[in-house]
Amino acid sequence: MFDPNSPEFTRPIQPLPREGPRVQAFIVGHRAFFILVAVLLAQLLLLSIQITRTHNVRLIRVWAVAVLDPFERSLRGILDASTQAWRTYRGLWQAQQENQELHLQLVAAQSQVQRLSEEAGESQRLRVLLDLKNRLPYQTVAAEVIATSPGESSSAIYIDRGSDASLTADLAVITPSGVIGKILAVFPRTAQVLLITDPSSGVGVALERSRVQGVLKGTAQNLCQLHYVMNEEPVSPGEAVVTSGLDQVYPKGLLVGTVVQTSEGNIYKNIVVKPAAELNRLEGVLVVLKPNTSQQQALNLPGHP
Repeated sequence: MFDPNSPEFTRPIQPLPREGPRVQAFIVGHRAFFILVAVLLAQLLLLSIQITRTHNVRLIRVWAVAVLDPFERSLRGILDASTQAWRTYRGLWQAQQENQELHLQLVAAQSQVQRLSEEAGESQRLRVLLDLKNRLPYQTVAAEVIATSPGESSSAIYIDRGSDASLTADLAVITPSGVIGKILAVFPRTAQVLLITDPSSGVGVALERSRVQGVLKGTAQNLCQLHYVMNEEPVSPGEAVVTSGLDQVYPKGLLVGTVVQTSEGNIYKNIVVKPAAELNRLEGVLVVLKPNTSQQQALNLPGHP
């Protein structure tokens, strides 16, 4: 039933917004103007469709091109830049991959060159050692240096041959360059070699030109000193020093070193000798075995040094 006191009818009426009627009133009041603008735009559109410019291009198309051309150029520039950036990134990535592959190949090539160089050097050392072994009139055993005694001026080394190769103490150890020392101690598979630069070592030697004999002892400074040469004996720097064979350890005639300095003392000269072999770079050596009776007799025959 209709109830005039119902809340729906007693609720206050909200006022309508005023902007809507104002806009509508403005459009209604200027309707003729808007119609004229619409007619003019339609006529202009029709004319642009009908009118053609050079090469039979319609004006609407010219306008459309003029309006859309900047956007098309911008879009094309963005696409070209993106394509160029992608190509550049891809080229850099490929270049980086190729660089890494080339670096690995270079490292492998350098390692191979180093290995081949080491093998060539080892072959050369073995050839020289074998040539010396064939030229010597006595039996020898080839050995490799496996260790040195600690210290800056090492005076002993260890080789990889011992009693298993019939080695004994007091055997001369030589290289193609010259004498390096003698065996001090023998073990089953290794041996200790006392170098000629050790102060406790002693080598019977002679000057090559004058044949004056003396004893060579080490100075613990990678040098040796020749003892018991009288002041009146002529000795000059550069003269070779060879083994005399009188110590019964080193065979006669082996090169030991070269005189580098000489001066007169009270009775005997002060003679400094530099070893012929580089004792700090030893790798392959020969151990001279003791000759038997028949070999010793052959060595003592005239014509042998």
